[in-house]
Amino acid sequence: MIIEHAILPVRPGHEAEFEAAIRRARRLIAVQPGFRRMMVSRSAETPNEYLLLVEWATIDAHTKGFRLSPEYNEWKALLHHFYEPFPVVEHFVPIELEESGQ
Repeated sequence: MIIEHAILPVRPGHEAEFEAAIRRARRLIAVQPGFRRMMVSRSAETPNEYLLLVEWATIDAHTKGFRLSPEYNEWKALLHHFYEPFPVVEHFVPIELEESGQ
């Protein structure tokens, strides 16, 4: 499992429009092979910043699957104009917090 992580800096004053757009965009990512779930949270301290977490089966499911799909072009059209600056996207591998044998 891989977790895609991005802080989305939305242009101030466009938060409501962005939230409506990302709700519409969710359907585009949810149909992708390897997609597991998506979570978006709004910062309590900086209301125009959002945390995007997407769980994928593999990095390739995101980078070679979704990003090369026709749905990604729709995703970009719906969302990318809201960002200033453009977000950095990283992939994380979960670590086991339970000690083995316990």
